[in-house]
Amino acid sequence: QVQLVESGGGLVQAGGSLRLSCVASGTSLSSYVMGWYRQAPGKQRELVARIRTSGITYYADSVKGRFTISRDNAKNAVYLQMSSLKPEDTAVYYCNAQNVIRDLWGQGTQVTVSI
Repeated sequence: QVQLVESGGGLVQAGGSLRLSCVASGTSLSSYVMGWYRQAPGKQRELVARIRTSGITYYADSVKGRFTISRDNAKNAVYLQMSSLKPEDTAVYYCNAQNVIRDLWGQGTQVTVSI
């Protein structure tokens, strides 16, 4: 069974840091474009960061300079290092993997940033 499993979410104070992890099973992530999305209550899901197979990255303006996406194909994983967290970063964060065959989503992990 092909699946993505996220971990690392939690409650953190504003200004703090968290590292999200997404590990795949049943498939190799090396051929996928990997992304982290988030969805806050009452809002649409939005792209936070993306990393291509080449390693080229993209960040939403709202997280540039604070978040870093990385991948470790040997561990079949992608990470999102989040620093200088703000209350507006509070959301469920989802891992996404896309290639020509599949579009995979994890179950999400809650990130809550308190004032």
